[in-house]
Amino acid sequence: MLKGFARLILRLGGWEPVGELPDEPRAVFIAAPHTSNWDGIWALTYKVAVSLDIRFFAKQSLFWFPLGSLLRGLGGIPLDRSQPGSAVQQAISMFEKEDSFYFGLAPEGTRARGDAWKSGFYRIAKSANVPVYLGILDFENKRIGIGGRMELTDDRDADLKYLADFYKKIKGRWPDNATPARFVQ
Repeated sequence: MLKGFARLILRLGGWEPVGELPDEPRAVFIAAPHTSNWDGIWALTYKVAVSLDIRFFAKQSLFWFPLGSLLRGLGGIPLDRSQPGSAVQQAISMFEKEDSFYFGLAPEGTRARGDAWKSGFYRIAKSANVPVYLGILDFENKRIGIGGRMELTDDRDADLKYLADFYKKIKGRWPDNATPARFVQ
C-alpha cells in the first residue's frame, strides 16, 4: 500500500522514474546535485516507490521524535557531524558486515554551493570494492532514479571527469547552488 502511495505521489509531482535497479547485492549510490531539502523528500519517495532498500546518513539533529522514527524506518542512520572522517569508516564497516547492502549519499555533503565534492563516497566504494550507481534527481526534466552504474578505476581523475560529465546535464532544484564535481586537492 505504501509503495502504491509513493508511486502516486511521484506521478502527482510530475516525476518520471528512470533506470534499472541493480542486480548486485552491494553498491554505493550517489545523487547530485544536492541543492534543496526537496531532494531528500523526493529521493525517499522514489526509494519507497521502487522498493529500494538503501541506507543513508542524515544529520543527527533530524532524529527527534517522531521524525527520527520515520527516518530510521526509511533507512536513515544518525550522523554526528562533529566527528570528521568517522562517517566514511562507519560506512565501510557496514559494508564489511553485510552481504547485501546499499548505501546512498550526496557527494556534496550539503545543499549549499561548495568548492568541491567530498571524496567520502569514492573512498567508501574503493575500500568496499563495490560499484557506484549514479542517482539522478533532475528537476528540469522531472526525472528521478538511477542513471547508470560506474565501476571505479585506479585513475581517480578520470573517474571524477566521468562523473562531472554525467552530472553536468542534471539540473537540481536550485542549479546555482550546485557544487562542481571535483575533489579538493
